[in-house]
Amino acid sequence: MGTDSTGNAVPIDVEELLATRLLVQGNSGSGKSHLLRRLLEGSAGLVQQVIIDPEGDFVTLSDAFGHVVIEASDHSEREIARFATRIREHRASVVLSLEGVDVEAQMRCAAAFLSALFDAPREHWFPALVVVDEAQLFAPAAAGDVPDDIRRASLTAMTNLMCRGRKRGLAGIIATQRLAKLAKNVAAEASNFLMGRTFLDIDMARAADLLGMERRQAEQIRDLQRGSFLALGPAISRRPIAVKIGAVATSARNANVTLLPLPEAVSADMRGLLMAPVPHEPVIVPPPRTPRVAVDDLLKDIAGPQPAAVPSAAAADAEPVDEAAIAAAIGRALRDLVADPESSYRSTAVLFQDFHTRCRMLGISPKAMTLADFGRRLAAAMAGIDLYGDEDWSEALTLGDDLPEDMLGAFLLIARAAREGSPCPSNEAIATVYGTRSPGRVKRLLAFIEQRGLIASRIDLAGKRSIALPRLGWTTAPAEPEAQAA
Repeated sequence: MGTDSTGNAVPIDVEELLATRLLVQGNSGSGKSHLLRRLLEGSAGLVQQVIIDPEGDFVTLSDAFGHVVIEASDHSEREIARFATRIREHRASVVLSLEGVDVEAQMRCAAAFLSALFDAPREHWFPALVVVDEAQLFAPAAAGDVPDDIRRASLTAMTNLMCRGRKRGLAGIIATQRLAKLAKNVAAEASNFLMGRTFLDIDMARAADLLGMERRQAEQIRDLQRGSFLALGPAISRRPIAVKIGAVATSARNANVTLLPLPEAVSADMRGLLMAPVPHEPVIVPPPRTPRVAVDDLLKDIAGPQPAAVPSAAAADAEPVDEAAIAAAIGRALRDLVADPESSYRSTAVLFQDFHTRCRMLGISPKAMTLADFGRRLAAAMAGIDLYGDEDWSEALTLGDDLPEDMLGAFLLIARAAREGSPCPSNEAIATVYGTRSPGRVKRLLAFIEQRGLIASRIDLAGKRSIALPRLGWTTAPAEPEAQAA
C-alpha cells in the first residue's frame, strides 16, 4: 500500500482482506480515492473487483485494467440488477458509475445492484472485492431527505454486504468522509481500518475507538498529511501504524484543484459576455388534433336520423321552463359535489350518478347533460371556474381539448390562477384536482402538459415557481411549489 514512518513497505494481505473487510475514513481531500485506487490497481490481477462509484472517479480503470464501466444513467433498475447477476456469473471486474444521477436514484440503484450480487446462485459465489465509495450516502446513520423506503432498501443492502457477504465471497471495502454519518452496524463489521485526516471531535473519537487508541492519542489524526493514514487490522498490521500511500498508475477524470491564471479580458468585455441577452426557447406548438366526438353524438349517428317529435296538447299547455333556475340548481349541485373531499378520487361515471341524485333532490332533471359535458363542467368546478359566469373560458377549454379528460381540471386550475395573476397553485392543490396523492404523478402531469406546449413553467432563484400559458398570454405569480404548513 505504501511505506511506514521508517520507509519500510507496508503490504496488505488480499486473501485475509476477503475474510475481514475494510473501512476507510477521511475528510474530503485526505486521499481516500487515491488509497482505493492504489488498492484496486495492486489487486487487479488477483481478485474480481466491483466498484460502486458515485462520482465517476474510477472509470479510468477500464483503460489500464479492463474494467467494464456501467453508466447507471443509461439503464433502468431492473437492468442494473440483471447486470449484477451476470457479473457474478462471469467474474467480471466492473465500475458502476452513478455520476449524473440524483441521490434518491443513486440509493435505489445501489440497493438493487448490491441485492442482486448478494442473491446470486450458490454456484456463482466467487471471491470479489466490493468497493463502495462515499458509503455514508448508501448507509446513513439517520433519516434524511430521501423517502424511508429507499433509505431502508439501501441500508439493508449495505448491511447484507458487510454482515453476511463473506460467506457469499463478497468482501466489502467502504470509504466515508464522516464516521458519524455512517450507520454503526455497517461500520462495525469491518476488521481492517485506514483512518485519514479528520477534524471533528466526534469523528476522531469514533476513529480512536476503532483503532484501540486513547482519546488523547486521537489528536494525531488531525495532524495527518494528505495521503497518510493510520492502519490497523489482520490484513495490514496488528498494531496501529502510519502509512504513506504510494503512487498510482491511473488518475481520476477530474483534475486536482490547483491555481490557474485568471482570464485577461477587460472588465467591459467580461460584462458583455455575462450580460448578453438570453434567447427565449421557442414554444413548440403541436399539430391540431381531430376534435373528439361525444359518445352520445356517436350513438345518434349510428342510430340514423330520428323522426321529428310531434308536440302534444299537454306539452303546449305546460308552463315555460325557467332555464336560469335550472342552471343555478345545476351549479349548486356541482358545488356540493366538489365540496366533498373524496370526490377527487372517484371516477367520473360514479360522480355522474351522484350528480343526478343531487339534481333530483333539488327538483330538477338534467336529462340533456351528457357524460362528456358533465366531465368538462366537473373539471371546471374542481378548478373553481363557473363556465356560465361573466368570464369567457372558451379559449382555455379549446386548449384543454388536447389533453386527456382527467388532466383538464388541473390545467384549468393553472389557467384560472394565470388569468387572475394569482400565486401559482402548489403541487398539493394540483394533486387534489388531479385525484392523486402522489407528488411524482403531479411532476409527470406538469411535464406532460408542458410537452404539449400548453404551459411553460419557470423556477426563480428563490425556488418559487410560475407557470405561463403562452398561447393566451396569461402568467401566474411566483409561489412555492410545495404548500407551506400552517
